[in-house]
Amino acid sequence: MPVLTREEAQTRAKLLDVHRYEIDLDLTRGADLFRSTTVIHFSTRTAGDTFAEIKPAALHRATLDGHALDPAALDGNRLPLTGLTPGPHELRVEADMRYSRTGEGMHRFTDPADGETYLYSQAFLDDGQRVFAAFDQPDLKAVFDATVTAPPAWTVLGNAVATRVGDPAEGRWKLATTQPLSTYFVAFAAGPWHSVRTEHAGLPFALHCRRSLAGHLDADAEEILDITRRSFDRFHEIFDEPYPFDSYDQAFVPEFNAGAMENPGLVTFRDEYVFRSAVTGTERLTRATTIAHEMAHMWFGDLVTLQWWDDIWLNESFAEYMGVQIIAETTHHTDTWTDFAAGRKGWGYDADQRPSTHPVAPDADAVRDTASALLNFDGISYAKGASALRQLVAWLGEKDFLAGINDHFARHRFGNATLADFLDSLARASDRDVHTWADTWLRTTGVDTITPAIAPDTATGWQVTLHHDGTRPHHLALGLYDHHPDDPRTLTLRDRPTTDLPADGDRTLTLPGPRPALLLPNDGDLTYAKIRLDAASWDTAQRSLSGLPDPLARAVLWNAARDMVRDAELAPAAHLDAARAHLPHETDTAITRDVLAFARHQIADRYTHPTARPIALATLTDLCHDLLDRTTHPGTTPGHDTQGLRLTAVRTLIDSATTPDTLQDWLTTGTAPGGPALDAELRWRALARLAALGATTPAAIDAELARDPSATGQEGAARCRAALPDPTAKEAAWEAMYARDDLSNYLFIATAQGFWQPEQLDLLTPYRDRYFPAATALAARRGPALADAAGRHGFPLPFVDTDTLRLGEESLNTADLTPALRRKLTDQIDDLRRALAVRTARP
Repeated sequence: MPVLTREEAQTRAKLLDVHRYEIDLDLTRGADLFRSTTVIHFSTRTAGDTFAEIKPAALHRATLDGHALDPAALDGNRLPLTGLTPGPHELRVEADMRYSRTGEGMHRFTDPADGETYLYSQAFLDDGQRVFAAFDQPDLKAVFDATVTAPPAWTVLGNAVATRVGDPAEGRWKLATTQPLSTYFVAFAAGPWHSVRTEHAGLPFALHCRRSLAGHLDADAEEILDITRRSFDRFHEIFDEPYPFDSYDQAFVPEFNAGAMENPGLVTFRDEYVFRSAVTGTERLTRATTIAHEMAHMWFGDLVTLQWWDDIWLNESFAEYMGVQIIAETTHHTDTWTDFAAGRKGWGYDADQRPSTHPVAPDADAVRDTASALLNFDGISYAKGASALRQLVAWLGEKDFLAGINDHFARHRFGNATLADFLDSLARASDRDVHTWADTWLRTTGVDTITPAIAPDTATGWQVTLHHDGTRPHHLALGLYDHHPDDPRTLTLRDRPTTDLPADGDRTLTLPGPRPALLLPNDGDLTYAKIRLDAASWDTAQRSLSGLPDPLARAVLWNAARDMVRDAELAPAAHLDAARAHLPHETDTAITRDVLAFARHQIADRYTHPTARPIALATLTDLCHDLLDRTTHPGTTPGHDTQGLRLTAVRTLIDSATTPDTLQDWLTTGTAPGGPALDAELRWRALARLAALGATTPAAIDAELARDPSATGQEGAARCRAALPDPTAKEAAWEAMYARDDLSNYLFIATAQGFWQPEQLDLLTPYRDRYFPAATALAARRGPALADAAGRHGFPLPFVDTDTLRLGEESLNTADLTPALRRKLTDQIDDLRRALAVRTARP
């Protein structure tokens, strides 16, 4: 089906004003289709032709100003509207629409735990037309009136307050008229939801999940609502514009592709955020920042909306920054920026060094259509953009930054805006040259590198030159650390001076006293740049990294080490040695989690030659046992997430097991010695590892599924079956992924995650050769969500060799790749090229 181009959107926006949608959905027509009736009230400024979008299973009737349109005129997803005269018009469209199993459009899910069915819509980015007829572009806002017919026992949710009307047996619901909305965040959810309702600041607030998760939601409801209220109140302290909608529902929905979606008044979250097994404090922090992120969108994105998709940073970068900052300011999670540095920033650094990189704010011509726009929702638009905003606040000052934001909201409320509009608002609030800042930070690609060089001490002090490889100015802090006099493994902060590094050169500073044992550029992580250390500071870091008192400083150092491995400047084994030495003493769960994840999945599986992989896994096993030993005794880590550290260690122990005996004992006894009890998540994790090692059977997997017949259990079973080193199991998994189209998005991902195992290269080689044509065909049939899943999770990651590189490069040279798959393959093949370089380097 044709995608909307920027030029077409501009032409249509010049022609039309869209005033109101009337949507009626009938969700009682069976398991495959629902009826959608849409009436669009719009006017044209001049005479002309245009089109509306809809992706129906069957178009029954369409009328324009009462005159019938030929259903056969529908061209893919485009319904032509010709001969329009200046003035008001009414388009009416009645169609049967298809339910989705891929998280796009109106997704339908039947819970295997109890047989209950749930529906929710995901209209983003141009999937509203899978639910209702629309002029589907962000700058044609309109108010929406909606009615929904659902089974009588169901609850219906939407962007505005929903009320049951008429005979209850008819299951009829009416939603209040909305504020002006873009089509991409119009939302519906229907099903026998379990709901927790309250009120705050005079508005109805509610949480919703499927009934089988009711007890888990109830256990965390007060925590979630407390974070919601705190975020809401803080936004009202810093924003002049009050919350612009009539209610605030948060629905935790199944098989959701993203973390969450900022639908006004009805935020949808993946329901993994309703924790059914033990989690770390960092995972609770992640949920909290996601809640605040989505609430920030009520202003950044919903109140003021981008005009076209080149400005997605106005949505995502701001929400990412605000989510982290608000949680740090309002909750006990004061370590949010450490979590961001450890868990999110590398996502931006990696994306920015691939061939597919793009500016945070790309030129409009580079986002020529909706398909290319979808590719930019990545580590650059989120992590790099948020990092750029943190740098902007450090440089501009928070007072002027917030003044500019409030000016922006006042000027464009319920409308659309561009980067230029926002910069004008910032310029009115500050005497800084924000336009030049934006040109250097938002219109460029790549990661700058900052490397210090230290001159010998003199009688007046010591001198450091910050060498700058890049084109951006940086406002950053320098951490000056000395050895503690009583413990040389511990470092103490002497000073943290700030400086400005020019865009086009180096900066030399003279500082008093002797040179420190460790000079840490970008201490506090205020800027976005790769850092390197001088030789003496690197020696200190290798000996005393865990002795740094500030976890954010440790995260900055670990990021530097990670970058050095990826750039073939530090041997993977040296990074693993540093982890072995320092992680057993780490008290921050986010750092522990992400350093272990890099060591396990990149160093052990990709950067280390297969012959040395068992040594790497053994090192990780010893490391995790040491971490468990240190955290087993109460009081050893006061004030820290001891349970989270232990859980992180046990997860890595399971993933790193090379023999089955220990895992089988754990499954039998139901506990990991020194670790937590094996709940459902850990049991499935252990069974998946046993499957990869060839140490379990289909019968054992079936028995575990009988023990946990939930949706998560179904995914765990699919992952385990695909991991079995058995030709019949592999072929069955392959057929399920690529020959049939009945797997949901989540079951496809679970199967793909289990399929590729580094221990099974000989068995998997024929499938490596089949992957590229199979993924190409799947993406063409099933669309962007499955294309993304096939490229992200289906890629043959264990094969780090030139044959796989050749096959990948040949695939990229074909003309029939969908944009979503092409982007994922481009990234995966570049990562493969980097892994090969790391393996063969001698740093």
